[in-house]
Amino acid sequence: MEQIKLVFSNIGLNSVIDITIVYYVFYKSYMLIRDMRAKSLLKGIVLLILLIPISDIFELFMISYILENTFEVGIIALVIVFQPEIRRALEYLGRSSFSLSNLDKSTQSSETVIKEIVTATSSLARQKIGALIIFEQNVGLNDIIDSGTKLNANISSGLLINIFIPNTPLHDGAVIIKDFSILAAGCFLPLTDNNLLSKDIGTRHRAAIGMTERSDSIAIVVSEETGYISYAVDGRLYRNIQISELENLLSGIYTETDKINIFEKWRNKNEDKKR
Repeated sequence: MEQIKLVFSNIGLNSVIDITIVYYVFYKSYMLIRDMRAKSLLKGIVLLILLIPISDIFELFMISYILENTFEVGIIALVIVFQPEIRRALEYLGRSSFSLSNLDKSTQSSETVIKEIVTATSSLARQKIGALIIFEQNVGLNDIIDSGTKLNANISSGLLINIFIPNTPLHDGAVIIKDFSILAAGCFLPLTDNNLLSKDIGTRHRAAIGMTERSDSIAIVVSEETGYISYAVDGRLYRNIQISELENLLSGIYTETDKINIFEKWRNKNEDKKR
C-alpha cells in the first residue's frame, strides 16, 4: 500500500494532463477510422509489427530483413495509404465550428422545426420528389455551403418543398441545415469512394454517404424512384425508414441530451438487422 501511495503521490497535474491529452487523441483517432477502410489496414500493420519480434525469436532472418526494411519507409507509405483518413482528420481539426451558433437560435422551437422537416419530407416522399438534406454538426461545412446558394432562412416545410420541386434552380443539389436555419441550397456534395455499395444506390444516396464519411454531418434522402426516405450517418446508409423513425432521428439532432443515446440505439438496432 505504501508503494501504491508513493506512485500516486509522484503523479503531478502535468502528468494527468499529459495522459488525458494522449487518451483523447487516441480515442478521436479511433472514432475517425472505426467505420472506414483504415480499420482493416491498421489490423494488417499491427500484424506486421507483431511479426518482427516473432521472426527474431524463431530466427527467421529473411522475414526479419524484409520487415525491417519495409518499416524504414513505413512513414511515407502510411501517409500515402491513409491520405483520405489524414485529410479527414485535419479537416475535422481545422474546420470544426467554434462559433456560438447554438446560443443564437431563432424563435423557432425544436418541436416546430422537427414538425416542419417531417411535413416537407413526407410530402416529397408521397410525390416521389428527390431530396437531399444535410444537417451540419460540429464539423463546419463552409466549403460545401459556398458551392450552393446561401439562404440563411428559417426552416419551413413550404420552403423545403419548393426548393426540391423539379426544374427549379436549386432542386438538383443538397440543402444544408445548421440548428434552426437553412444555410444554403443547391450545394454540391462529394460522392463516396466505397465500391462495395449496391448498384441500385443512386447518385443522391452516394452523395449522402460521401458527405457523412468526410464529416460528422447527418443526411436525409428522399428517393425520386421509390419515394423511400433514408438517412446516412458515419458513412452508413439506412434505407426506407418510417415517419416515426424520422421523427426520432430529428429528435436526436435537435435534443442535445438525447443525441448520444438515440444514435447508439439506432446503430445497435441496425447492427442487429445486419446480423
